Amino acid sequence: MSELVQVLNIERHIYTIRGIQVMLDRDLAELYGVKPIRLREQVKRNSNRFPEDFMFQISEDEVDYMVSQNAIPSRRHLGGTLPYVFTEQGVAGISGVLNSTRAVEINIAIMRAFVKMRQFLADNANLFMRLESIEKRQLLHELKADEKFEQLFNALEDKSIKPKQGIFYDGQIFDAYAFVCGLVRSARQRIILIDNYVDESVLTLLSKRGEQVCTQILTRSISKELALDIEKFNRQYPAIDVQTFRLSHDRFLIIDDDIYHIGASLKDLGKKWFAFSKMDVSAIEMLQRVKI
Repeated sequence: MSELVQVLNIERHIYTIRGIQVMLDRDLAELYGVKPIRLREQVKRNSNRFPEDFMFQISEDEVDYMVSQNAIPSRRHLGGTLPYVFTEQGVAGISGVLNSTRAVEINIAIMRAFVKMRQFLADNANLFMRLESIEKRQLLHELKADEKFEQLFNALEDKSIKPKQGIFYDGQIFDAYAFVCGLVRSARQRIILIDNYVDESVLTLLSKRGEQVCTQILTRSISKELALDIEKFNRQYPAIDVQTFRLSHDRFLIIDDDIYHIGASLKDLGKKWFAFSKMDVSAIEMLQRVKI
């Protein structure tokens, strides 16, 4: 019998409909080796053996659901009519109306398949509950994503989402200037510029920041001209703190907790090729190393 069960693969013909494990009349007829109409005739002649909790006819919606879940290949698979399904007790009753040695053997095999399936469901109940919970969280996530889609689309349209890396070529003066202005405007708490070559054009860029944003420049030296520019700037705008700093060769722009490595001094944006990249390191670590 174990070989027969393996060949027939009965478990794949057991479906859950209305919360009950059932088998289609068409599949049962195939297993018993009779035509579906012959099976239904015998059941009809012995209808007293098949109450509604043993056998029932499924609806159009239930057929559509089975097709959508790939339980059956298509509605055509059912022969164009709404099928009847049999519960475990209903299958047991079939052996009494189909009198043959094969019917008895198949009935035993099916009963064992139902038991095996029921045991599988019981053993994995917690897993199914977890999967259902994951599906619900995924659905909630997708709904939230849909709600935020328009907001994200608008952000992309107005270019408020900044690229992590890129190259500006010579002559792209305005593009480079607009990019850095966007970074400056995006700051909410702080801006720290580490750049050895600073002039009044850099101060003009930093004037685009919000009034609440604390700003500091670390540069190699402060000339008399730069000191004068800073003094006049601070009279009109929220003050920028400028300090000498000689430990850095490269240029860095810290926007809140993000660090951008800039390949050229901000005063030379667009004059020659330069690259920029957003670094995957913490701004806190860099700031802890800054000693002024």
